[in-house]
Amino acid sequence: MCLWAALLAHAQTTPSPATTPPEASQPATRHWINVPRIQGKLMAADMGLVINTADPYSVAVGAYYQQKRHIPPEQVLRLELPVRNSLSEAEFEQLDTRIRAHMGPQVQALALAWTQPFAVECNGITAAVTLGFEPCAPTQNTCDLHKASRYFNAAPAKPFTELGLRPSMLLASRSIHSAKAMIDRGVASDGLLGKLGGPTASAVFVSTTDTHRNVRAALFPPAGMVRGKALQVLLREGADTSPLSGVVLFQTGVVSLGEINRQQWLPGALADHLTSFGGQLMDGHGQMSVLDWLESGATASYGTVSEPCNHLQKFPHPQVLLLNYLQGATALEAYWRSVAWPAQGVFVGEPLAAPF
Repeated sequence: MCLWAALLAHAQTTPSPATTPPEASQPATRHWINVPRIQGKLMAADMGLVINTADPYSVAVGAYYQQKRHIPPEQVLRLELPVRNSLSEAEFEQLDTRIRAHMGPQVQALALAWTQPFAVECNGITAAVTLGFEPCAPTQNTCDLHKASRYFNAAPAKPFTELGLRPSMLLASRSIHSAKAMIDRGVASDGLLGKLGGPTASAVFVSTTDTHRNVRAALFPPAGMVRGKALQVLLREGADTSPLSGVVLFQTGVVSLGEINRQQWLPGALADHLTSFGGQLMDGHGQMSVLDWLESGATASYGTVSEPCNHLQKFPHPQVLLLNYLQGATALEAYWRSVAWPAQGVFVGEPLAAPF
């Protein structure tokens, strides 16, 4: 992982949040990094859709997504799954076998039309479906290192054809109504930004006083307008609560953000917070769920389902995420390419949103 070796020389990852050096979160100067130039993006013809027939939410949301994104009928798999937070390894193996048997080689990515299950033991379900189940440590010490994703900071136009993996995302929300609204925002985002005379968007990166969760601030990009794009990067402190508008990306490190301004988002907005259990969609152990971003009007997010400690590789890299999205990648592609060790995380939102 050469990119991480270079980027983290001044921002150490540690096996325990308690030992994070506060000074590691604030670099002396900020620089843009280089990411691969992408060629094309995923389209509806590349998507597979999995629906849980035992879950009325999944049936309704899956049907709506197929209709709105015109997913080919032969690329829709209907099966029965337990409607609970987590699958066992054996249950997951059955799901994985059904997906692999049903989806043809043209299917490059997957939309999973449910909110539960969001985990496979200590794995996020999207990571398990995409990269395979990674056995949990016997001691359940999930601060251990994890296998690197072959998709991190890579730019294959056809991930299954070129890498043998299908990046996946949950169409998760707290209700059928809000899931449909999330899908509508994704559809409305397509090609919205980056046009001559179009709206200016903002990418907002917030530093906080929570030293355990603010480590990602070391990777924030420089503030200012992005050359050739109608997008400005805003660097803010957590105490700054002044109103925002036109937000297409928001990242922070905090247990809970409190009330989120519903008026600030553009269609297709990505938003996430670095904390331990943001991906526990139904019970976050007192921490804010990534579903709160989607309920407020964001279109996609990411969070961890089991204690990841504050290894930076387990969370979306701010610049890799932004620079892929700016090049026209979908929310699914941009998020998946930004996480080096995604085993404990879950990707949630409308996969094909692509505002640039």
